[in-house]
Amino acid sequence: MKVFDFDNTLYNGESAVDLALFMIRKNKRIILWLPRIFWNLLKYKLCLVNKDSMEQTINEFLRVILRDKRELFRQTRQFWKTHFHKLNRNIISRIGPDDIIISAGPDFLLRAINKKLGTPHLLCSEIDYERQSVVWLNFGGNKVKRFRELYGDTAIDSFYTDSYNDKAMMDISEKVFLVRNGKIKRIK
Repeated sequence: MKVFDFDNTLYNGESAVDLALFMIRKNKRIILWLPRIFWNLLKYKLCLVNKDSMEQTINEFLRVILRDKRELFRQTRQFWKTHFHKLNRNIISRIGPDDIIISAGPDFLLRAINKKLGTPHLLCSEIDYERQSVVWLNFGGNKVKRFRELYGDTAIDSFYTDSYNDKAMMDISEKVFLVRNGKIKRIK
């Protein structure tokens, strides 16, 4: 079994950030969040963000954007019409039907293109749309917890990621490939 991180691995960039920027057209309140989004993105890239502060920021942001979940789903579908080209076809071609895509991103974002990713197996952050909050933040060690809950001790033959934030997943994988700018380098 192969496991693929999504952002900056299968998708060129941070899909949730791109979605927020896309949604500004319909929800101007998001503009006020841009400094916070980019500050947290920088901390994430430097491996300096912790799960609790990330979850708090996401919950506050969800209260801004989740006024109408139907509108959120509609905008997400529109987003993929204009951002589908940012998917790395070379790496997606490596995905088999039994492989897994794992992401800290929200479930609604990946489920909108699930059929085009080559596998139905997605492990993402889960959102409670009624409460406007994160139910499960699929970040750091939580990725391993969720993987183990669903797949037990199933061996991961190969794990593809862009970030050492995924060290916990790297530790349980036989081979690890670092993806940077579409180039793949085996690091384990």
